[in-house]
Amino acid sequence: MAMFRSLVASAQQRQSPAGPANGDSGLEAQFTCPICLEVYYRPVAIGSCGHTFCGECLQPCLQVPSPLCPLCRLPFDPKKVDKATHVEKQLSSYKAPCRGCNKKVTLAKMRVHISSCLKVQEQMANCPKFVPVLPTSQPIPSNIPNRSTFACPYCGARNLDQQELVKHCVESHRSDPNRVVCPICSAMPWGDPSYKSANFLQHLLHRHKFSYDTFVDYSIDEEAAFQAALALSLSEN
Repeated sequence: MAMFRSLVASAQQRQSPAGPANGDSGLEAQFTCPICLEVYYRPVAIGSCGHTFCGECLQPCLQVPSPLCPLCRLPFDPKKVDKATHVEKQLSSYKAPCRGCNKKVTLAKMRVHISSCLKVQEQMANCPKFVPVLPTSQPIPSNIPNRSTFACPYCGARNLDQQELVKHCVESHRSDPNRVVCPICSAMPWGDPSYKSANFLQHLLHRHKFSYDTFVDYSIDEEAAFQAALALSLSEN
């Protein structure tokens, strides 16, 4: 749990409304959305806790009955989410060096610049490529759980990856009141295949909009701590 608190704390520090504290090097990070990890685009702020996100990134949280802030997990009133005008002004005022060509660009235009910067494209092209393991004569166990695709717990639609499952349930089962088992959690080593979520859609949006391994590479002890925190959070729902 200490690891998760530190992640929240570091993100909260990045959201400080003060001016740039670390010069150009930390400026882009200071105005990075905690969800998409890019410079804010059309930022909005939650009234109760003050945390800022891209408007589009926050949209899935606004589609559930009792939304929680993706950063601090506190409940908030979706009617009190306003355009972060002060952040937009700062984005238009501050400049930071491009991570590729090092040209100073206004933060408001950083996304557009990076998408067309040849140096950034070169860096991406030179990223290490995935190399499969060598063929083996060892038998492959047949009881390895599938953690790549899932079946919808409501209608049984199959072969949905994590993001497709989220999209499918939001579009097709938003009003379904049934308690169901989360197929993503139940496929994990720490998952309980018999636990039925009281509000599966909210659980799906808050826990599975992104893959766990995108953010965390945890040990067995950290995994146990995360399981306990997850169980507590779901019981509160």
